[in-house]
Amino acid sequence: MNRSNFRPLIPIAAITLGCLLWPGLISSTGQAPAQPAQPYRAPRFIGTQNPDLSGIWQTHNSANWDIEPHAARPAPFPALTGAIGATPAGLGVVEGGKIPYQAWAEAKKKENFEKRFTRPITREINEATGDPEAKCYLPGVPRATYLGLPFQIVQTPTQILISYEFASATRIIHVGRNPSSPNSSWMGWSIGHWEGDTLVVEVTDQRDQTWFDRAGNFHSDALKVVERYTPITPYHLMYEATIEDPKVFTRPWKISMPLYRNMERNAQLLEFKCVEFAEEFIYGHLVEGRKN
Repeated sequence: MNRSNFRPLIPIAAITLGCLLWPGLISSTGQAPAQPAQPYRAPRFIGTQNPDLSGIWQTHNSANWDIEPHAARPAPFPALTGAIGATPAGLGVVEGGKIPYQAWAEAKKKENFEKRFTRPITREINEATGDPEAKCYLPGVPRATYLGLPFQIVQTPTQILISYEFASATRIIHVGRNPSSPNSSWMGWSIGHWEGDTLVVEVTDQRDQTWFDRAGNFHSDALKVVERYTPITPYHLMYEATIEDPKVFTRPWKISMPLYRNMERNAQLLEFKCVEFAEEFIYGHLVEGRKN
């Protein structure tokens, strides 16, 4: 026999017998089978039975570049910036992978992407063309969550404040009551309630100028977003948002991602008042003597 080709053979019957006896071998140790871990129970907010979501949170994904699955892409101006500004690849955060656009809206999304760096070319500020992030407009919901900058949740029994680092955006969630929205706004109108340990927030009355990402994904003024914030460990919230807009999409769709608690000893929000970084982009054509 060629020893280099020798492989010990284990009879199939022995394997089968071992599989049958294995549970008995485990139980013979006298140890009880492992019990499933108990679901995480977050600390309660003082004086209530609701979880305390207070803290500084942040995402770690590439959703702000594109919420759908995407490959890495070069920077918009590679001859000038090289790899700086390139798009990182991402698995996407849209459940099912694809946003269910109506046919006309799919074409509009592609147009948005092609014109994402369009500057205003008249004496009127152009709010309809170009990525609103480039113009330092408030990002809207849900984009404010995954812009990549931290945000802080400050909780009370009847109101929850979320303060975002980008452009100093803020929003108030009215909990357990339903006051009427005074008007449409960039960050919308948020009404919340608790379902067990999950904070559920319905966001309406958002302006239609906000986008979902830098890829041109967009919505109309009929947008309704239902957010769900669920604590899953002391350091993580699970964030889900169901998006509905019958003017743009064929059906409601959903995104989800974990939020990570900032654990630095001196964690805090810092200023990112980006208007001064965007002045030339927005207002350059208004400078006296400047050609359009």
